[in-house]
Amino acid sequence: MNLLVRNATAILTGLKGSQARHAGPDLRVREGRITAIGALVPEPGETQVDATDCVVYPAWVNTHHHLFQSLLKGDPAGLNATLTPWLQATPWRLRPHMDEAMFRLAARIGLLELALSGCGTVADHNYHYWPGMPYDGSAILFEEAQALGLRFVLCRGGGTLSRVEAANLPPSLRPETLDRFLGDVDRLATQFHDPAPDAMQRVVVAPTTPPHSMRPAELRETAAFARARGLRLHSHLSETVAYHDIVHAHHAMKPVHFCQSIDWLGPDVWFAHLVKLDADEIALLGATGTGIAHCPQSNGRLGSGIAPVRALEAAGAAISIGVDGAASNEAADMLSETHAAWLLQRARAGEAALAQHRGGEGEAQAAAAATVEDVVRWGTAGGAQVLGLPAVGTLAPGQAADIAIYRLSEDPRYFGLHDPAIGPVASGGAARLQMMLVGGRTVVEHGHVPGLDVHGLGREARDAVRRLLAAAQ
Repeated sequence: MNLLVRNATAILTGLKGSQARHAGPDLRVREGRITAIGALVPEPGETQVDATDCVVYPAWVNTHHHLFQSLLKGDPAGLNATLTPWLQATPWRLRPHMDEAMFRLAARIGLLELALSGCGTVADHNYHYWPGMPYDGSAILFEEAQALGLRFVLCRGGGTLSRVEAANLPPSLRPETLDRFLGDVDRLATQFHDPAPDAMQRVVVAPTTPPHSMRPAELRETAAFARARGLRLHSHLSETVAYHDIVHAHHAMKPVHFCQSIDWLGPDVWFAHLVKLDADEIALLGATGTGIAHCPQSNGRLGSGIAPVRALEAAGAAISIGVDGAASNEAADMLSETHAAWLLQRARAGEAALAQHRGGEGEAQAAAAATVEDVVRWGTAGGAQVLGLPAVGTLAPGQAADIAIYRLSEDPRYFGLHDPAIGPVASGGAARLQMMLVGGRTVVEHGHVPGLDVHGLGREARDAVRRLLAAAQ
């Protein structure tokens, strides 16, 4: 589609510093790419999109999710728990009762929630695998993302060890062998992985959690396998202080140093959470260019803490944003996540601030903790960096036309803004998505996915939750 976005109120590019904003007000798309930004004259045959009273962002890049959890929101048994009790109360209790139809429905709901927030690229850390699994969950995830028109990165989770202690584990909680794990990754990479800089489909090697999911030798072999195949590495790490206790008890070192010992650091690796880090671990992550998927809502909801994102970026780590699973935040969309990221990074800096008479910097320490432009960059260009998609995540000529256009003129939440550009992040809420393009193709239009029955999907979700709870009795 040849398209001209016209008269945008503001354009945030996802770039850094003085390039973070473009005066626009127009943006031209040809054959899935941005070809020009500026004051542009309409050309014959191009479709014009009126962006009056709209702000334009790069489509968000979500670098950590668990889509199957979209049917596990707000479970009272785990609502007020910290990480390990929550895992026991909600995912480990309910996941064994999810059938193929529930899994597909959960994926569809999660992808739709993301798309309606302006997210064009989704990396899902799926660990819903077990020996003898009767359906191909990986294929389902790719199918559902393709149906919506989203870029999709499958982070193939699982492992050879189980964290659940029980005499007779249900099949869906049983571990795999290393050969089966690697064999399935090889199958998926052959079928789905595209190394192109604007790929629509990617595969990542992602054992669920290094300290828990595999033995050290297996993790080292997994890293070598991934790199030989040209695949990236992803997992959870240091979400809570328990990671420090467990890794110290078993390996007499800190979690990040443990990952160094098994070849799990580098610019082709990113970890979700990284909340509990010592200064030497931050320095090591930065020196190796390892990335983070910052998940502020889930970390807050589970009482884990606030990741030291500013310190990580200053050290050289790659920063991105992930929504995590909806079972631990109840709102797995990129607008609520980036709003939380902006607030909580500033709150973290303010909490650490010291009065000047005590040798601190006073309020100045919190002033530059995070700007809206920083958060947009982390959630777009930063995500593209950790996923290895350099043609995605920024608005500039030559880049893929992954574009989110938010209309701020229909919701009083955004009225009175002196700087409308910050509205979708700073004001919170759910800014109306006038249009989202992915690779120049329309995914969302006027706040809806064309042809998708949202009310029907809601009815299916309510029925599925009833059946899931009945099966778990």
